[in-house]
Order: sequence, then structure tokens, then C-alpha cells
Amino acid sequence: MTTTKELGDHYEEKAKNFLEQKGYEILEQNYRSGRNEVDLITLFQNTLIFVEVKFRKNSRFGNPEDFVDSKKMAKVMEAAEDYIFAINWQKNIRFDVIAITPKELVHFEDVG
Repeated sequence: MTTTKELGDHYEEKAKNFLEQKGYEILEQNYRSGRNEVDLITLFQNTLIFVEVKFRKNSRFGNPEDFVDSKKMAKVMEAAEDYIFAINWQKNIRFDVIAITPKELVHFEDVG
């Protein structure tokens, strides 16, 4: 039996590989700041991108991206602020969501 953590790790790795194939540089995975976390922090075309990965085994209760609500994004943004400050980033930033089901992976850019 696979734990929820193992399942999450598996699909985060899938998202990471997807982004690397598109030319993104992975800077951090599971970056934590206090009680907040960002699944992936990447660099692409001189833009720092904070990525939330969301997996659902089916869409009976909604698509994976539907579960990235404003409360979740606020936590991601709070962690992102800490990271930006820590590395003194002065350029563009973006927030993305990668929604995964067993049948597909969809990359939503600039959702924040």
C-alpha cells in the first residue's frame, strides 16, 4: 500500500521531470518556510517560478487545479516571499500549478 506522502512524492517527481524536459532549472523541491511549503521552485527564462503540484486519482469531486484555492495560494506566496528575500531576487516571478491525474498532466502558467 502506498502512503499519501509516497504518492505525492511520486507525482512531484513527475512534475519535476516534465519541467526539466521543457528547459526549466529546478532550484528547490519541497521548500519549507515555517508552516508553508512550495512544491517546486524553478528558474526559466530569467523568471523565478513557484509551482504547486496537485494530484487527484479521479475528477469525481473536481479537477486537481480546483483544489488549489486562495488559502493554499496565500501559503505558497508567503513561502515565496521568504525565498525571494533570502536570495535577494530582484527580477520577475510567477506562480504556476501542475495538475495531474492518472491520464494527464496539465501545466497552468501564471495563476497567482
